[in-house]
Amino acid sequence: MSLSSPGIGSGLDVNAIVDQLVALERRPITLLETAKTRLDTQLSSYGLMQSYLGNLQSIAAKLADPANWTRNTGSSSDDAVAVLAGDGAIAGTYEVEVQALASAQSMSSAVFADPSDLGTGTLTITRGGETFDIEIAAGETSLQAVRDKINAAGAGVSASIVQDASGPLLILTGTETGAANAFTVSVAGATGSLASLAYPGGMVERRVAADAQFTINGVPLSSAQNHLDNVIDGLSLTLTRLTTAPVQVTIAADKAAMSKDIGDFITAYNELNRFLAAQTAYDEASRQAGALQGDRTAVGLISKLRALVQVPSPASAVFGRLSDLGISLQKDGSLQLDQAKLDAALADPTEVGKALSHEGDGLAVGFEALADGMLGSEGALTLRSEGLQASIDRNERDQERLEDRVERVRERLLRQYSALDNTIGQLSGLGSLVTQQLDALSNFYKQSSK
Repeated sequence: MSLSSPGIGSGLDVNAIVDQLVALERRPITLLETAKTRLDTQLSSYGLMQSYLGNLQSIAAKLADPANWTRNTGSSSDDAVAVLAGDGAIAGTYEVEVQALASAQSMSSAVFADPSDLGTGTLTITRGGETFDIEIAAGETSLQAVRDKINAAGAGVSASIVQDASGPLLILTGTETGAANAFTVSVAGATGSLASLAYPGGMVERRVAADAQFTINGVPLSSAQNHLDNVIDGLSLTLTRLTTAPVQVTIAADKAAMSKDIGDFITAYNELNRFLAAQTAYDEASRQAGALQGDRTAVGLISKLRALVQVPSPASAVFGRLSDLGISLQKDGSLQLDQAKLDAALADPTEVGKALSHEGDGLAVGFEALADGMLGSEGALTLRSEGLQASIDRNERDQERLEDRVERVRERLLRQYSALDNTIGQLSGLGSLVTQQLDALSNFYKQSSK
């Protein structure tokens, strides 16, 4: 394979000449690279805009849901009765008194002189009309083995060993409270101290299985459990101890949660507003424009958001504007909350809910609809993002095409200048030869004339 070094024959810097000419050919690629950087930045900005608007969409949808404004929360005047309000809880006040807590039965054996061998036999636990036979065979007669067999039987009874100063004993406890979960233990075929586990007859009952006894607004009630689900519609009550006076349970509108939701809406709105302001701004000092400066979609979204903040709604005769709820528009386009004014408005949560969530013209409904429209498959943000991505794809294809073209131009120029280099080299050699011949001829004539 022959080697060549352009410029050796002629003295021309062929590579430098070709590089300069190729640089001129690459100028369109440089312009495309600059354009792609701008497109990438804009696409990234649109992605963030969609994220910020999505956050606003989520909280606006919550405010636009009428069920959001019927939420109630429960409170108790004494921790003897804990309360949790769920769906369907109705506002009201109830007096609860606890006369007895539900309990699980518990019994204990005597201390075992030889816990290593209780003997063989069959334990039968009867609970709630069901019987569970537990066979204790040779090789599993230790107190620990008997305990494990009882726990594995699934009889609703838990066995545990307690160490007394004089030795170990066995405690059996029902796993569920309530009188219906009382149990008995019978022993058949016992060959040793296993017979002492019978009840009644051997073990001593330490706590009876009992139902909780309580009253709600003077009505006597009972329950097998201390946790009461839906004893009052939508409420869960937990009885923790006996009471000496009525405990007041109050169910009222969850104003704290409603206020937080409105605060979250303002936060989401302001985050979007700050982002749009930065992206569409022009800094005269640095002469730098935001990525979306002059972008019609972004500028249009700013205008639509501000219009929705100020537009009145006929949904409520009391709260016709967001400002009536303490939400005001600032000069920079952000929202500011007057908490005292909002708290006063939430004294009537039903009317606040009507103002925000009324179908078609609720104040929050407008924000949800705007976000839904712009973020949907045919929405302005979605279509604009898709358009930017398509432009980026075209730009990349154009760069690839021009790179191929520039490479072909480079190869052609190298061939042309290499050929020129060879020609100039040949001409230089011929010139040297002619010069030599002329010098020789001149010398010949000088010698002939002497």
